[in-house]
Amino acid sequence: MSSIGHVPHHPGSLTTTWEEPPEVSAHTASRAIAGVLLVGLLAMYVPTALRLIDQVWSTAEQGHGPLILALCAWMAWQRRKQLAALPDTPNRWLGMPLLVLSLAAYVLGHSQGILGLEAASQLGVLTALLLCFKGLAGVRLMALPLAFMAFTVPLPGIFVQTVTMPLKVAVSACAEWLLHGVGYPVGRMGVVLVIGQYQLLVADACAGLNSMFTLEALGFLWMSMRPRSTPARDAALALAILPISFVANVVRVMVLVLVTYHFGDAAGQGFAHDFSGIVLFVAAVLMMIVAESVIRRPRAEGRS
Repeated sequence: MSSIGHVPHHPGSLTTTWEEPPEVSAHTASRAIAGVLLVGLLAMYVPTALRLIDQVWSTAEQGHGPLILALCAWMAWQRRKQLAALPDTPNRWLGMPLLVLSLAAYVLGHSQGILGLEAASQLGVLTALLLCFKGLAGVRLMALPLAFMAFTVPLPGIFVQTVTMPLKVAVSACAEWLLHGVGYPVGRMGVVLVIGQYQLLVADACAGLNSMFTLEALGFLWMSMRPRSTPARDAALALAILPISFVANVVRVMVLVLVTYHFGDAAGQGFAHDFSGIVLFVAAVLMMIVAESVIRRPRAEGRS
């Protein structure tokens, strides 16, 4: 009787096992963590955004909020691949305390109805998460979207009241001085300008605080579109926007005074009042472009 030959069995020769490569497993885990964090952030701050739309961004002074938030999201999306490519160098010594403080600010703002504090906590939470996963390099990469997002936070009421009155007085005084210098019969009582038989109260909207806030946001957007700029020039332009906004508001008040003087009170309070806001921003943007060209000029001359 012949015997059937036995084929020796080598471990692993007939049965194979597949193990997921470590880098694939780590990538999957990172994506899962990112998804959980995104859901948590949306659950926290989508209701905040809805309250901002209802209570703050629906006003004429803060109507730029949704646009700025959309631009922040767009700038962050443009940097997503660079952020993913950064090595994981967490800085939890800075990130974790900032995260705890930011979450505490969110809880306090949400529970006490302090919408500004609740909205501002988002900046701290996002910065802390970047520190905890990508370290300081991640914060530097996302610095512009984070700084731009600060313009979506409503200013505290006490700050607005404190700053607005001196600005109104300064705008009124400058408008009176300039108009009087070219021969118009204009006088001033506090923040009330008197010209002919008309009296015009310089309102809060003409003080310049909200327009400064909006123009600074436009300046940050302009900086983001100029990749060859340097931090020093960006800082100089950001500072230059403050006097530019003030000058633009003086021009707005002067336009309203002249329209009222020559065409009557109805003209000054009607279409011209709304149109003066457009004049303000056109003048401010033109001055911002001129200021930016002046700031960049030394470098251009140095290269020639």
